Amino acid sequence: MHSAVLLIEFGAIILALGLLGRVAGRFQFSPIPLYLLAGLAFGTGGVLPLGASEEFVAIGAEIGVILLLLMLGLEYTASDLVSNLKTQYPAGIVDCALNAVPGAAAALLMGWGPVAAVVLAGVTWISSSGVIAKVLGDLGRLGNRETPVILSILVLEDLAMAVYLPIITALLAGVGWAAGSLTLAIALGAAGAVLFVAVRYGRLISRFVSSDDPEKLLLVVLGLTILVAGIAQQLQVSAAVGAFLVGIALSGEAAEGAHTLLAPLRDLFAAVFFVFFGLHTDPASIPPVLLPALALAVVTACTKIATGYWAARRAGISVKGRWRAGGALVARGEFSIVIAGLAVSAGIEPSLGPLATAYVLILVVAGPLTARFVEPIAAFAGGLSRRRDDQAREGECAPTERSPAERPDERAPVAEPRTSEVIDVD
Repeated sequence: MHSAVLLIEFGAIILALGLLGRVAGRFQFSPIPLYLLAGLAFGTGGVLPLGASEEFVAIGAEIGVILLLLMLGLEYTASDLVSNLKTQYPAGIVDCALNAVPGAAAALLMGWGPVAAVVLAGVTWISSSGVIAKVLGDLGRLGNRETPVILSILVLEDLAMAVYLPIITALLAGVGWAAGSLTLAIALGAAGAVLFVAVRYGRLISRFVSSDDPEKLLLVVLGLTILVAGIAQQLQVSAAVGAFLVGIALSGEAAEGAHTLLAPLRDLFAAVFFVFFGLHTDPASIPPVLLPALALAVVTACTKIATGYWAARRAGISVKGRWRAGGALVARGEFSIVIAGLAVSAGIEPSLGPLATAYVLILVVAGPLTARFVEPIAAFAGGLSRRRDDQAREGECAPTERSPAERPDERAPVAEPRTSEVIDVD
């Protein structure tokens, strides 16, 4: 009986996602906001709360994040990653300064204390790699010139999580400096080892994984990715970072074949991830913290756009590409929820969890919209501004009470000399 209920519930979710995806595709719109609203409907306090299938959906959501980051990694080689990190690390510093400070300041202004300030700084700092990866794919921008800049910032954020998460875990647990330093050293060592293997032995890994049989290739790539992601998670490194680095390590025919085979699985489990996010959001907890969450969302959406614009400008991208890069970075998601969840479990501040949930929900819905429309809106506003400037210049140059002879476009005609008026010198 339990298995029958699970199949019915999960089948209803997948069917609903398929119908919502059709609606979004008909209007050329990213389906992510619709998936999130479906999660709210199926979650606690929703219209049709789930029971038997929730744990199964949670596992599917974890696989969805892993596959999203794996597919991102397959787009670029290890040399691309290293060169992008070398050239874009200043953008990572600017990203941290512009987006972590508002969260920390908001926590201190609300009187939550320094530990809560560090937590909320992480919530507002880290963009959602999963949401952004899905949006870039939906909008067909994976091959755009600004996409490597976006991915470089996301990778820097994900790698920064390898440092941040052990620190915040130690702060929340109240452990000493020795234990916290050991956790941090393990996390950094694991991330560095995986990155070194990806850069140095990527070709050997690709030859080991590559196969002419699609079934074998799919099983090996999927198994290797989930295994590395699990080991990374166990070592206090993000599973998303592990999956991304596996994708980076694969190249050539192995990467192309894996991309083709895994694309349908990515779309399925990514949709499940967004539903799962909505499942754990109680609609009743949002209204009390909606105004501060909305204010924080507006501020940090602007700072993310500024971050992407600055980084793309530094990379020599055109103005339109700069706006697209900034708009794509707005969404927050999985990392923000993980960080807030750690604080809620530790009992740091009761209002932090609902605030973080409302904040992420606002930006995870607004993120795809911003990515889609910020560039045409900026172009429209720029066109209006140029027209106003042109009109102002024309007004400044307009002549006042000038005679026709003084007006360049209305000069009096010059009379031709008559022959009778010509003086004969003879």
